[in-house]
Amino acid sequence: MRDVIIVGAGPGGSATAKHLAEKGYNVALYEKRQEIGAPKRCAEGFSLTGIKEFNLNPPENCIRQKINGSRVYTPNGNFVEVDYEVDGGCILERKVFDKWLAEEAVRKGAKVQAKTTITGLLKENGKVVGVKGEFVGEKFEERCKVLIASDGIESKISRMAGLNTTCSPKLVDSGVQFEMAGIDIEDPKKIYLYLGNKIAPRGYCWVFPKGKDVANVGIGILGKHDIPAIKYLERFVESREELKKGSILEVNSGGIPVGGLLQKMCLDNFLVVGDAAHQVNPIHGGGIYEAQFAGRIAAEVVDEALKKADTSEKQLDKYNKEWWEKRGNYLREVELLREVFEKLSDEDFNFLSKNLKGENLVDFCGGNNLMILGKLLMKRPHLIKFAKALF
Repeated sequence: MRDVIIVGAGPGGSATAKHLAEKGYNVALYEKRQEIGAPKRCAEGFSLTGIKEFNLNPPENCIRQKINGSRVYTPNGNFVEVDYEVDGGCILERKVFDKWLAEEAVRKGAKVQAKTTITGLLKENGKVVGVKGEFVGEKFEERCKVLIASDGIESKISRMAGLNTTCSPKLVDSGVQFEMAGIDIEDPKKIYLYLGNKIAPRGYCWVFPKGKDVANVGIGILGKHDIPAIKYLERFVESREELKKGSILEVNSGGIPVGGLLQKMCLDNFLVVGDAAHQVNPIHGGGIYEAQFAGRIAAEVVDEALKKADTSEKQLDKYNKEWWEKRGNYLREVELLREVFEKLSDEDFNFLSKNLKGENLVDFCGGNNLMILGKLLMKRPHLIKFAKALF
C-alpha cells in the first residue's frame, strides 16, 4: 500500500510528491500524458522570487529568458511600463522545467510514472482507498492512505472522488498561444500585454519573449464570443508588423480558471491541488506559483494526518483553512479587480493609461492599494458602482 498517490505531474503534483517523499513517505505520482511537461498549456512566466521561495535550483536549460519588467498597452497605443531595473522574473521552458520538477520528486524517493491513466477509484464505505489504472495497456489497482488530485482544470479524479470542482464557464478563460520565431522584440527582457475589447474582449493578448526573436504570443478571453479565441489571436498577430512576418513553431490551447475559488478542497482520504482546485491568479491566469504554494501546504497537512493515523475530512480540513488564510483571501481580492476590469471600455483603458504608473500595476496585480484604482474610476460616472467594490 502507498502512503500517498498523486494524479497529475504538473508543478503542483510534483511539488506535493517531492515534499512528502523527502519526509519519508511511500509516494507515487502518475501522469496521463506520455511525456511530462508536453504539450505545454502556459505562457511560461514565473517569478525569480518564487524560485527562491520554493528553494528551487533549476538547471539553466529550464529558463529561456530573464525578465526585468513589462509594458501594458492600451487601445490608443499608450503604455504603462514597469521597470525593475534588475531581473525579477523569467520565461521558462515548461517542457524542461516540469520534467525537472518530477525528477526532483524522484530524487527524494517518489515513484513517478508517465502514460498512466487513472480509470477509476477504489472505495470502501464511500471513502477513497486507492485507484484503478492502466499503464501502456496493462491494468492495475493500487491502494493508498491519501489520494491527491492535481490533474488540471478538468480534474476527473475529483469528480470520481465525489468532490465538486466544477468551474462555471463564465470563470474559464479560453486560452490560445503561438510560439513564434523570426519576430521583432523591442526589448527581450520585457513582457508585453495588450488590452482592448476589440483585440481581446474580457481578457488580453501577450508577448512573452524567449530570446531576441522568439516569443510566446497568446490570448486569453473570458466568456462566449462571436468568434473563437484563435481567430482573435490571428487578427492580433496580423495587426502587428513585428509579429505577422514570424513563423509559428507550436500551437497551444486550453481553459484557464480565473475565479470560483473552492471553499471545500478535501474529503476523507482525499484533497485537490493546483488548477484542479482553481488555484490560479485571477488577474493574469498564472498558476505555477499557486500550485507550488498549495502543494507545500498540502504536504504539511497530509504529513500531520498520516502521523496521527487520521486522514478524515475533518483532519484534512486544515488544508482548506491554511490555504484560504495564506492565499485564498488574497486571490479573492485579485478576483474582485478582474471583475472590475471586465467592465472597462477601450476609452476607460485609455483613461487609466494616462493616470497610472508602473508601480500601481504591480500593486494591483498583488491585490494591494486598490483604493487608488477605485478613486480613479470614480471619475468615470458610468463606473462608480464598480469602483465602490474596490473600497
